[in-house]
Amino acid sequence: MDTTEIKKFKYMGRIGQTFIYFLKLCRLFVFRNDWKVLPMAAVIAGMVSMVVGKGLFLTMEGTLQGAFALTCVCIWNGFFNSIQVICRERPIIKREHRAGLHMTSYVCAHLIFQMILSAIQVGITIVVCRLSGMHFPEKGLMTEGTEGFIVELFITLFLITYASDILALMISAIVRNTTAAMTVMPFMLIVQLVFAGYFSIPNMLREVTDLMISKWGTQGICALGNYNDLPAVLIWNRMKAAGNVDLGGVMTLSELMNIVEENGFRDRVQYELGKASQNANYVSTPENLMACWAHLLVFAAVFAFITVVFMEFIDRDRR
Repeated sequence: MDTTEIKKFKYMGRIGQTFIYFLKLCRLFVFRNDWKVLPMAAVIAGMVSMVVGKGLFLTMEGTLQGAFALTCVCIWNGFFNSIQVICRERPIIKREHRAGLHMTSYVCAHLIFQMILSAIQVGITIVVCRLSGMHFPEKGLMTEGTEGFIVELFITLFLITYASDILALMISAIVRNTTAAMTVMPFMLIVQLVFAGYFSIPNMLREVTDLMISKWGTQGICALGNYNDLPAVLIWNRMKAAGNVDLGGVMTLSELMNIVEENGFRDRVQYELGKASQNANYVSTPENLMACWAHLLVFAAVFAFITVVFMEFIDRDRR
């Protein structure tokens, strides 16, 4: 920012400063090659689709694995979007703050820009998943048609990405430099993944999952994907793999399962196995999905508030 622009800052309101910084972020996105996060989002979505796409929204196990994988993709994208954006220009921000920069305007510009960037990344992710042949249900929880499901999935993935994005923005406002930011990021990513509710954790730590973006993201996708009403195929497939087990000399396990299949009872057995594996957290109701959205929105708001607080005291930072 040159001397003329600095003088203008003294007489410019918060909205004007927000607009100026938003345009600055757009320029930096192009000239600093930050646009590379967009093709990266497409590549990651493609890899996830190839690995877990076949079972997502079709089987209970496939939906849980796919929901966890999609949540990981969104958190990864969000973290990379903003983990360095503040700490890499801390000296410039200090100088501009002394010249009249409102930190609320600065942070709001980032919030708007990251909102747009997150929406584009989620759009790319859904398009890639759709082109890869991933199955999408015929309706959402609150809307009709596959298009309605896509809209609800978009909102869910966007909120996961955006909350992760603002968490990384908060970290960028707190840490000393870009090296520290890139050191903290893997640790935060591991914490999010471990406490997502996907892995078995001790009872004394289960309440920690309520503070994780990953937990509410996975729960929202599973609820949207009708997890509790899907067939469980993992147990069936393992029984098929152990088909040589002798059942008292009468027949083998494989022969018994063949009889079940020949009489058309396989699907019924798999659905009954699914009923025995239902999870109350993944109940497919609009209320459950809205609760997941609300938690993610609250996370984003809290992270944004903390970012503003740390930025307001940037002049006292002697680092």
